[in-house]
Amino acid sequence: QVQLRESGPGLVKPSQTLSLTCTVSGGSITTRNYHWSWIRQPPGKGLEWMGAIRYSGSTYFSPSLKSRTSISRDTSKNQFTLQLNSVTPEDAAVYYCARAPAPVAGVGDGLDYWGRGTQVTVSS
Repeated sequence: QVQLRESGPGLVKPSQTLSLTCTVSGGSITTRNYHWSWIRQPPGKGLEWMGAIRYSGSTYFSPSLKSRTSISRDTSKNQFTLQLNSVTPEDAAVYYCARAPAPVAGVGDGLDYWGRGTQVTVSS
């Protein structure tokens, strides 16, 4: 059974960089064909897919967030990390990591395992 767990600071100041890590157990992030995503849900709004890292290590992002987002990985720890630059209060959300067996372009694209999510507040 694949399990994902998000971790990181719950509070970030405006203009700073948000960094969240997803730790995966029960499966390897380098297993062929799997894509590992970050998704967020601001309060009172729907889920928003942010970007993903492929099993190969290459990345792709939502066009609306591409300029501020990066995803990296540590295969020795079976983790992948989201960095979101220049955060504003509009970036406050519950952030989730998730797995899909194919490329992802939105939250409806076969995301089969999810973490529980971690709340991020943006405030000075």
